[in-house]
Amino acid sequence: MDHTVLVVDDDPDIAHGHAERLRDRYRVLTATSGAEALELADDADAVLLDRRMPGMSGDEVLSALHERENPPQVAMVTAVDPTTDVAEMPFDEYLVKPVRRDDLFAAVESLLVRATYDSQLQEFFAVASKVALLETEHSARRLESDSNYELLKRRLATLRRQTTDQLEELGSESYAVAIGPGDAS
Repeated sequence: MDHTVLVVDDDPDIAHGHAERLRDRYRVLTATSGAEALELADDADAVLLDRRMPGMSGDEVLSALHERENPPQVAMVTAVDPTTDVAEMPFDEYLVKPVRRDDLFAAVESLLVRATYDSQLQEFFAVASKVALLETEHSARRLESDSNYELLKRRLATLRRQTTDQLEELGSESYAVAIGPGDAS
């Protein structure tokens, strides 16, 4: 158990449920508020973060984590269906509740693998995750006229060109783990 995962959810049952699933493979910390999450985050390699929480929202926690010198990899784990507002949010993965056990493990593994990459490759995978998320959750017709989505697609194309050599070096198995659950790019 070399890695620590922080599970943040204002519902203690959900936080502890996710934690119990993950305890076989990782050291797990739990927090039920944004303030508590920020206190514990320095000890975490990956954070599973609820988006809707009273007091300090998950979005606010995410912004505060992103401003840190060495922010952990973050997956939003939430019942909030994603809109194109996610384009500007600095998360690495987005899971919509309820989350299957396999998807939870895949997301954590993806986050931990991505943490070993340089910042440009990390950004590539985060943007690819957002594009895949939006394409899964919304129709092509809805997305075709959305400026946030178009900016994401252009950024992904640029990052893909800039990271071609690194992506080829990864190989298909490493790429599949890094891309995470349900993503495709």
